[in-house]
Amino acid sequence: MCIKKYVVFLAGFFCCWQKVYAQQDAQFTQYIFNGIYLNPAYAGYRQEFNAHAFYRHQWVGVPGAPETMSLAVDGSVNNDRVGLALQVSQDKTGAQSQLAAYGNYAYRIPLGDETGRLALGIGAGIVQQGLNPNELDFNNPNEPDLAGATQHMLLFDVRAGAYYTTENWFVGFSADNLTAQYQAKNKPLGHFIPVPKPHFYLTAGAMFRINDDVYLKPSFLLKEDRAGPTNLDLNMFVLLKEVVWVGGGYRTAVGLFNKPELQPGLTKSSAVVAMAEVFVLPELRIGYAFDYALNKYRTYNNGTHEISVGYYFKRMDNVRRNSLRQLRCSYF
Repeated sequence: MCIKKYVVFLAGFFCCWQKVYAQQDAQFTQYIFNGIYLNPAYAGYRQEFNAHAFYRHQWVGVPGAPETMSLAVDGSVNNDRVGLALQVSQDKTGAQSQLAAYGNYAYRIPLGDETGRLALGIGAGIVQQGLNPNELDFNNPNEPDLAGATQHMLLFDVRAGAYYTTENWFVGFSADNLTAQYQAKNKPLGHFIPVPKPHFYLTAGAMFRINDDVYLKPSFLLKEDRAGPTNLDLNMFVLLKEVVWVGGGYRTAVGLFNKPELQPGLTKSSAVVAMAEVFVLPELRIGYAFDYALNKYRTYNNGTHEISVGYYFKRMDNVRRNSLRQLRCSYF
């Protein structure tokens, strides 16, 4: 397969499942280190004021392949019962681009046993969808004439979620892009520029103590948009001396229910992932992830690279950190 055909495949991967005007959420791997990217109920979860950023270059070596950047800042107030977070992201795939900013609010409620906490979260923000006509080749004379500068469409969006944790396990459910598609129907470019489609996320996991220096954390993520293939991530991590996270995962498409609009014969998307994150300083953590495709398209790219940086503006003392560890398995 030549590069030109592979670029066509990329375009189909993001667009064909919802005709030509629905957009998939950006794919990224290190959500495991900061749940705010998936769920607004995670806001303030660490109860420490911190910032986290990542950069992802997917399918390195393929022209027009996705590139994603994001920055999130969050903390807690009101005796740690309320979490607040600000998230900004930029995503580009070929001629498409997206710039988004969300404010997130979460409220935590003791529930169940003495270690149980239920957080309910909501986020609201502005999404700017863009399309650069200069990177497209129009062959149909009936297509809109959009030659020239990049076209933009501004949309208001809402996201919501819930996140429950105990001493030993956690589970979360969230949804985003809840309002954008309805506004786009009334905009002049709404039938040409790809529009964010609602996505639903279910995640769960547990923390197992092996000894004082070693913890195991298995988890999964199920991602659904009701049109494209359902994505499943299976992950396993080891935490060593509360300093180093190492682990990996397997990502694949699964068929949970029949989807008539899904193009038949699509190649199953599967990949293996290796990840690591290190506290190079008590306040500073650096992570790296590498995705390697397992389907036939792996020979046309050099894999996917993702780096992240997290910074705690003021770390809590060890006494309080040890106390919190008794309450929530995914604290680290």
